[in-house]
Amino acid sequence: MRIARFVTDAEPAYGILSGEPGEETLTQLIGDPFYQGIQQSGQTHKLEDVRLVAPIIPRSKIVGVGRNYADHAKEMGNELPTSPLLFLIPNTAVVGPQEPVTLPSFSEEVSYEAELAVVIGRICKDVPIERVDEVIFGYTVSNDVTARDAQRTDNQWARAKGFDGSSPLGPWIQTELDTDDLRVTGRLNGETVQDGTTADMVFGVRELVSYISQAFTLLPGDVILTGTPAGVGLLSDGDRFEAEVEGIGTLTNFFRR
Repeated sequence: MRIARFVTDAEPAYGILSGEPGEETLTQLIGDPFYQGIQQSGQTHKLEDVRLVAPIIPRSKIVGVGRNYADHAKEMGNELPTSPLLFLIPNTAVVGPQEPVTLPSFSEEVSYEAELAVVIGRICKDVPIERVDEVIFGYTVSNDVTARDAQRTDNQWARAKGFDGSSPLGPWIQTELDTDDLRVTGRLNGETVQDGTTADMVFGVRELVSYISQAFTLLPGDVILTGTPAGVGLLSDGDRFEAEVEGIGTLTNFFRR
């Protein structure tokens, strides 16, 4: 099931997306599916008649995972972590599909990172690996935009990975997905620059959710970014970047100074 968040001429609403490409429709849901479950209203919209927005604005947090692909750690000159390397991103960093992102004035080296993102569906703490599937609402696509120069100088990553617009999410949430071997790609102005698979993650989805829940109580709508494959590079004014995860879809954003 694909669940999108969209606007017409009113407040954002959730809907179930169905149909073939070019003929897709949204069946609007009643209220918030994270707290009220999947209740269809019967009202439908053509996808072309609405504007998709970020499928979730986390209530409390986004948890990022650094250096979770060996080839990416190598290209950045880093050793592989012996346990998941975590960082926090504020929810003010989130933007949706097709939205422009203003590159921050404090950085001259902003890069893209295509990633699989996990969306939590229920409050949980200390989740055993074998029960992780019970707490996941679904999956979406992320671009973990990073100010590399700030990352080098700050000694922690809050500014480098948490500035406004640094966490595009979308285009929707896929609720059922086998994440063991999904292709993750990134295209800069139409050219493929990242091409990896979740099979190469150092720590898989279940390991990450279980490990993170030992430190943080996870709430419905929290998002976990699972890391990026090799091929990261810099963004410039006027660039278009497309992050795609197999089985979900493509997240497109535009960048400007």
